[in-house]
Amino acid sequence: MALISRGFFFKILAFLCFIRSSQGRNHFNTLDLPSLMKASSFSTIKHETYDYIIVGGGTAGCPLAATLSQKYRVLLLERGGSPYGNRNISYLENFHICLADDSPNSPSQAFISTDGVINARARVLGGGTSVNAGFYSRADSSFVQDAGWDAELVNQSYPWIEERVVHWPNISPWQAALRDGLLEAGVSPYNGYTYDHLFGTKVGGTIFDETGYRHTAADLLAAGNPNNLRVLLHASVNRIIFNTEQGKRKPRAIGVEFKDENGGNKHAFLTRNKGSEIIVSAGAIGSPQLLLLSGIGPRKELKKHNISVVLRNEHVGKGMSDNPLNSIFIPTKNAPKQSLIETVGITEGGVFIEASSGFSQSPDSIHCHHGIMSAEIGQLSTIPPKQRNLASVQNYVHNKYSLPKEVFSGGFILSKIDGPLSTGNLVLVDTDINSNPTVTFNYFKHPKDLSRCVYGIKTVDRILKTNHFSNFTLNGGGYPTEILLNMSVTANINLIPKHTNDSTSLEQFCRDTVVTIWHYHGGCHVGKVVDQQYRVIGVSGLRVIDGSTLFRSPGTNPQATVMMMGSCHGAAADPQGGTIDQCDEMWLGHYHEHLVCAPELRQTDDRRIAPLATLAWIVEAGSDARNHTEGEH
Repeated sequence: MALISRGFFFKILAFLCFIRSSQGRNHFNTLDLPSLMKASSFSTIKHETYDYIIVGGGTAGCPLAATLSQKYRVLLLERGGSPYGNRNISYLENFHICLADDSPNSPSQAFISTDGVINARARVLGGGTSVNAGFYSRADSSFVQDAGWDAELVNQSYPWIEERVVHWPNISPWQAALRDGLLEAGVSPYNGYTYDHLFGTKVGGTIFDETGYRHTAADLLAAGNPNNLRVLLHASVNRIIFNTEQGKRKPRAIGVEFKDENGGNKHAFLTRNKGSEIIVSAGAIGSPQLLLLSGIGPRKELKKHNISVVLRNEHVGKGMSDNPLNSIFIPTKNAPKQSLIETVGITEGGVFIEASSGFSQSPDSIHCHHGIMSAEIGQLSTIPPKQRNLASVQNYVHNKYSLPKEVFSGGFILSKIDGPLSTGNLVLVDTDINSNPTVTFNYFKHPKDLSRCVYGIKTVDRILKTNHFSNFTLNGGGYPTEILLNMSVTANINLIPKHTNDSTSLEQFCRDTVVTIWHYHGGCHVGKVVDQQYRVIGVSGLRVIDGSTLFRSPGTNPQATVMMMGSCHGAAADPQGGTIDQCDEMWLGHYHEHLVCAPELRQTDDRRIAPLATLAWIVEAGSDARNHTEGEH
């Protein structure tokens, strides 16, 4: 009887352990999400219209759609697929695999800036929250004030997000060592566990729960009204459709054109309410790219690609910026526990100090890698930027198994510049929305950025001299600074300059080892491309709400504030009632009556005319005009 009881007890214990480990795995099933449909399921024959069409189901787009759908009919168009059921997205242990995936349907789309830094943009529902390192920290109060946001609404929106997707980390030994090292090096006070942006050292939130399961902005869609919210996946929006008929004060956005997963052309349109809008939330790369493809941007750039000008604006694609990251590798006697970003030092010198450690060797894993600093995901810091390319990454991958095991045992201390003053631009390569545009960030072009990088590396040096990482090292006493600073291996570990008191050497180190932490922003700045309410200047019915509107990245990680932007603006939306003007009324009336015309584009004042009547494929099946137009696409 005792044996039976003991056996029964262990079965119960095993069952409870399984339930605990499966909490994250069953997360999708517990969410009351709206239906996530493929774009090919969308039919214009049903003549559905929407109060809001949101382009981009990312960090801002998902909370925006959820909050707007409480009152209004919303269509959310996402070019990527679902994050649910993909282990490489959902689990911290597989973080690096997603970013290393270069397949056509990867949740991450790699691009290389003209600076030579290998970067990535999200291509999945949830956007950057589905592929990032998970750290959650709010913007500082001065950022909110400078942005002109309603502080009360902001303070309501942050908790709305936090109660749904944010958790406190179980701080790893490597992160604890950084915390203690920061404090001893003078980055004080210690602010404990907090979401707030405070000078000193703190532990922030994370979107990974205690099981290592990722909670993304897509989870926020569960807070929406499923009766008002329609979500389409693999819907790549090619352009925004405008009414630009002569006599109107300004062009008006009335719909979008997009392709489904099979390459089929689709169109979606707004309702007749004056306040109905297209909201572009495609991110700092996708949003300026879509405006340009839709005819809003520098005239010369548009003419170069034979894009008819809807509105000339020389600022679209300008002011692109990325927070440069540099790091120092610390070898250890054993591979430390995997951690991404949990602890941060917010310095008075305009630099954030963070850390990552260890690597996953799960059954799915890329073996022998450096986690967040892996060459496989583009963090190839041993090669100066202008010499980096995808072939260099492949060469590293090919040769890394000949390297000693010790090369992969260790962790990194990271130094990231807050609010870089160096800026660049974004221009089109072609008219394919799926192509990466050409992006330049001009890392360290501004001398102050370079001096802050030097300050950051010297701060890391002070942290290392505290010996709080000595428990991880081979001899238990830490490495002499000169050994660390002269370390040179053929893996993707930094070629550290010889002397930290040599500013020239450190400046060169900053230039040669710069990588990204994926916090790029700009291209649709407030006051230049959009107004204070994020309405695109010079047109009506169109807004941009995402990181492309920001002059600097908020806080130590932008995801908290970008999600807040979506939630905040969705909650504050109050479209004016009534009907639209006579011209739009006529066009939409023709659309609803299935009026068929020969497809045409007319030019007036160098602006694109896209009457709804030209969309001949919307008529009932069997129409000759419909078949003719489909054949052209």
